[in-house]
Amino acid sequence: MNIRRVPYDHPDAVKLDAEVQAEYHVRYGDGGDATPMDPADFTPPNGIYLIAYDENDVPVASGGWRSQDANGEGNLDGDAELKRMYVIEQMRGRGLARRILAALEEDARAAGRLRMVLETGTKQPEAIALYTSSGYEPCERFGYYRFHEESRCFAKKL
Repeated sequence: MNIRRVPYDHPDAVKLDAEVQAEYHVRYGDGGDATPMDPADFTPPNGIYLIAYDENDVPVASGGWRSQDANGEGNLDGDAELKRMYVIEQMRGRGLARRILAALEEDARAAGRLRMVLETGTKQPEAIALYTSSGYEPCERFGYYRFHEESRCFAKKL
């Protein structure tokens, strides 16, 4: 497995983002994640975006972090927000999400971020299991979906 740093608007990132949006639609019955996203958010030093490629150079997993500081959506100074963690269905259960998560945490820590935060939902129990088993704890809700009943927010000190 080869994990590479790519721009958020790289064609492989766009492809995987479309797949995760389709999965959100199936799970939540709406149009996907409407959180505003800007490719510049994932450009160092503001953040990074990673894609894992298999031995045939096929993109199979992704994830990124973006800087957040105190704002009206509940973030705190020094936050790094985890976004677009995704593994294609046929590659799940192989530890790819855990590898990407560890790389993102390491990079955010090196960039001086103090806390990794994320928002997920109740219809993503495998995501919640990954994060809680990786040391994340429930935190005050933040972000675009902070007022939605199905939203769950987690944080981990870096």
